[in-house]
Amino acid sequence: MRNVTQPAPGSLHEPNGQPPGGDALLVAPQADRAGAGVIIRMPDIYPDFPYQWVSWDDWLNKVDTQVQDRLDASTISNVEGYELWNEPGWTWDTEAAGPFNQGWVRTFERVRSQDSVTPIIGPSISSYREDFMRSFLTHARDTGTLPDVVCWHELQATPERVEQNIADYRALEQELGISPRPIAINEYGSSNDARDKVDQPGPVAGYIAKLERGGVDSANRAFWFEYGTVNGLVTDNDKPTGTWWLYKWYGDMTGRMVDTEPPGRTGLDGFAAYDEERRAFSAVFGDQAGDNTVRVTGLEGLGQRVRVRVESTPASGRFTHVPQPDTVLEETRAVEGGEVEIEIAGMVETSAYRLVVEPVGGTDHPQRYEAENASVFRAERLESGSMSNGGYVGRIDNSGDFRTDSYVDFTVEVPEAREYTMTIGYANGTGAPATHGLAYNGGPWSTVEYPATGGWGEFGGTVSTTVDLHAGYNVVRLAKGSPHFEGATGYAELDYIELH
Repeated sequence: MRNVTQPAPGSLHEPNGQPPGGDALLVAPQADRAGAGVIIRMPDIYPDFPYQWVSWDDWLNKVDTQVQDRLDASTISNVEGYELWNEPGWTWDTEAAGPFNQGWVRTFERVRSQDSVTPIIGPSISSYREDFMRSFLTHARDTGTLPDVVCWHELQATPERVEQNIADYRALEQELGISPRPIAINEYGSSNDARDKVDQPGPVAGYIAKLERGGVDSANRAFWFEYGTVNGLVTDNDKPTGTWWLYKWYGDMTGRMVDTEPPGRTGLDGFAAYDEERRAFSAVFGDQAGDNTVRVTGLEGLGQRVRVRVESTPASGRFTHVPQPDTVLEETRAVEGGEVEIEIAGMVETSAYRLVVEPVGGTDHPQRYEAENASVFRAERLESGSMSNGGYVGRIDNSGDFRTDSYVDFTVEVPEAREYTMTIGYANGTGAPATHGLAYNGGPWSTVEYPATGGWGEFGGTVSTTVDLHAGYNVVRLAKGSPHFEGATGYAELDYIELH
């Protein structure tokens, strides 16, 4: 889970007619256990939607209270930003509050007067509009109130329109002389479309493909459904639906994301990853019915013959348990010129499909987890020629302030409860030993020491330690700084962890 957008602290907001819930600071520790961040949606302090404006004094008092509540929560470090408003195109009361652009400046400056550190997110319009964004960005640029993260929603747009909107925004950004901002599409899909896209794995695969291809920083399913269901992904609190498996396949991808090329602007599309260490390829796709062919290139490293498996997951609705995906195809195929083509008969448009291609002998590499695929907080994903699988995490530099602490959370899955040897691939160009704090599953802290290596971005060095994990999923944190941890020394970059 990348992040979640939640109502304001102390909110009485009733989403979609449900009882109040989702207080960001109460949800944050739960999200933290899953390696996820939290965005605070400030206007959700109001109980109704569309929001019922009272007065500027009322709103600014609400802003002050929210910011102070966040600053008082010094053990919470996974807040990723304040979302100043939500869907202003139809929820901002211009007659009572004045123009939105001026209201944005006033709210932005009020937040910054108390918290100069936590990122600000916006404008969060309900759908991408070039005229709105041009006006907003120009005014924010000229008043020094540009958001740190630019956000809008993709609720009614078809998946193929998402990609064009991202390109249009990047062109506008460049035209206006604004430095590139991370993009958050913190509501996507629709519960009103005739195909109910948000609840059908096939179309959602198309959305994710476009979001990946567009390079967005984060994206959230819009909250339409009942509490305790991860917005329709589980039923009875813990039983997966058909759409759950789509996201599970996405989350299980390892290595690096690779290019996918759909046959057209509409219909069949997907996203894919290749793990050089495990020598394994996986792709998830859907949104088209009938007989289709998927062609995979660049498989020279897997041998002359490969094992191919195709699974499917249906549009089961929100209340039908799907205990596991169906196996559609499982066989051995020849690799010719580094390519393999897989024919999939009778695809269902609303279903999603996963293709896995592995060496015939399987993948027996130790459990390796790439740092760039982990949850990264206040650090950067980078590239270097000597790293494992195409990327690493550097600039893990901050400690001493819970709003800027730097750490990396690895979500790992192990078959049994026992002690594991954990090997860390790293680089340390300081010329002296450096350290990180190590904790897992919210337990006590210990220290890992990294001897100096040849330089920054020059990997090959490893250190090993012991971790006592329980069966199933565990979250392992390596930190320069983190709540309940005083802070590490020096600096180190992370390539991967490996469990034995």
